[in-house]
Amino acid sequence: MAVPKRRMSRSNTRSRRSQWKAAAPSLVACPRCRQPKLPHTACGVCGTYNDRQVVPV
Repeated sequence: MAVPKRRMSRSNTRSRRSQWKAAAPSLVACPRCRQPKLPHTACGVCGTYNDRQVVPV
């Protein structure tokens, strides 16, 4: 198993972690009510998914 020969400094560790970011969620328009929603989920406004009513609103 590979083991580091030297301890990584604090500045090197922090500069490596500085690129580790969360991405903003992508939103799509609901085909029925045109409100933004997460893809592949039921719409929270009208309660439809794949042109079917799945959540009572």
